[in-house]
Amino acid sequence: MTLDERDGRRGIAPLLRDLAESSAALVRHEARLVKVEIADIVATLGRGAMLVAGGGVLVLIGGLSVIAGIVLLIGDQWLPADRYWLSALIVMLITGSLAVWLAKRGSAIVSPSRLVPNETITTLKEDSEWLKRRLT
Repeated sequence: MTLDERDGRRGIAPLLRDLAESSAALVRHEARLVKVEIADIVATLGRGAMLVAGGGVLVLIGGLSVIAGIVLLIGDQWLPADRYWLSALIVMLITGSLAVWLAKRGSAIVSPSRLVPNETITTLKEDSEWLKRRLT
């Protein structure tokens, strides 16, 4: 920082150098913030995908339970005292309910509104305001 000896103000060259250095540091910090936010988004996507996959597996198990229930129900027509189909339908209801819950939760985690890097957008807006004030 060199000061003009006449009135104690800085010259244009030091001001431009400070502006360039500050801008470069700002860009580096923004790049670092983007990396951190993208890593967080990828981790969130992984968790959401895992929950959706778990729900899909349980839907498959529920479907197999329905098929087993139908098969046992038809088979029970010839064996009226046995009620094997009821247990298969109860398992299907439980796994189906759990599958719906997991799928909804996973879909909410992977929704597009949660994938936006909000902090980066906010700081970029703040940085552009700062740069405008600095240039004037």
